[in-house]
Amino acid sequence: MPEPIIKLKDLEITYNPGKSNEYKATQGVSMDIYPGEFVAFFGPSGCGKSTLFYCILGVLPPSAGELYVMGQNPYSFSPEEMVNFQTNTIGIIYQAFFLINSISVIDNVVLPQIFHGVPPAKRRRWAKELLKRFDMEKHGEKFPDNLSGGQSQRVSVARSMVNNPKILLADEPTGNLDSVSTKQVMSALEEINRVDKKTVIIITHNAAQLSYAHRVFYMKDGLLERIVPNPEKKQIAKVDKQKILVTEMDKLAKIYPYETPVRLKVKSLVNYLTQDINFDQILRLEDFVELMVERKICKDEFISLLNKRFHEGGLGLFPADARDMAEKVEKVLKQSEDARRFRRRFMDNNFFSREDLLLQRLAKYIADECGEDLDVTRKKRLKDLVYKRVAGLIGVADFENYLRVKIDDGGLGISRLRARKLTLHFEKILIQGTDTKGNEH
Repeated sequence: MPEPIIKLKDLEITYNPGKSNEYKATQGVSMDIYPGEFVAFFGPSGCGKSTLFYCILGVLPPSAGELYVMGQNPYSFSPEEMVNFQTNTIGIIYQAFFLINSISVIDNVVLPQIFHGVPPAKRRRWAKELLKRFDMEKHGEKFPDNLSGGQSQRVSVARSMVNNPKILLADEPTGNLDSVSTKQVMSALEEINRVDKKTVIIITHNAAQLSYAHRVFYMKDGLLERIVPNPEKKQIAKVDKQKILVTEMDKLAKIYPYETPVRLKVKSLVNYLTQDINFDQILRLEDFVELMVERKICKDEFISLLNKRFHEGGLGLFPADARDMAEKVEKVLKQSEDARRFRRRFMDNNFFSREDLLLQRLAKYIADECGEDLDVTRKKRLKDLVYKRVAGLIGVADFENYLRVKIDDGGLGISRLRARKLTLHFEKILIQGTDTKGNEH
């Protein structure tokens, strides 16, 4: 496993320290970014992601904590070393392009090499190759103010690559672009990461761009809330592929990127419970379910809220429907505790004799939902299947398919409709049993 190319430890950046308008832009942020990773700092405006950008760049020193880039603290560099770091180690792409309109496109691209004494013919030859790569070769002699926004940003990408940096920092690189240009620029960054093996860091509040990243660093109010690996990308960081539990949480995080892990769990349960109720009832139901998820109310209090008339602050359900909904929530939350215990031990390689007991109980929950007696062979197969799913060795589709495979072919021989129902129930157990602190959902 390679050493991190960027390492932050308990990093804090405070503006106007000691003054009446003192403001902590980041608070105790710790993260490791590895060579060749494509990562995204994601969150709303003011969350601290751009502050981290400028700290890594070497222009905003930490108020506390540590920053290392390629094993060195940039803020210990001499002025000459810092210039070399900012021009050779890191390439920068800004939202506003920052091209010089009084010189040609090709001269904009070669500008960083002029300060390193690269001969004119060599630097122009290299600039032309870069412009050709990003489909801008025919615009080399134009001036930037004759280019579209997308063209200008592709020139900016070419300029960021001219000194062959190890790291590319892109601050809202598509913020001023239309959808077509956005896709072109993001594809260019993905190619640089995949082909050139450059470490790419994008700062964004656009959830549509998260699919390009290996990992997403979710920021809020100066805090690193969680780190989410992209299950569709082969991981470079130290994330054991067998230990990545891909659940509904990952899908919900893409749909609701600004929600906290607890609220994502709430939405998962509400999706499970929702019947023929209107939008206002769903919003109120989410608040009630959140109280249950956070163990702030008991089952009877939950039933009371569901039963109470809507205009009195309740949900207005019939008593039988309220009890049925409460039973589902309590069952999932109770069963999820065993999934949480197993996951914690699995992640820490901390297994004792209780491992088998936890698996037996999880498998029994599914068997009970099945509603039919399983023989010894099918119980063993179900237990093995539960282990593979809770350990992240198989996906949700594989879990459902194995339930449906004929008994003679090594499966459990469960009907398609029932297999789907059992899978849905088990996924709810898993998502509720996933820790909401640390680097997991």
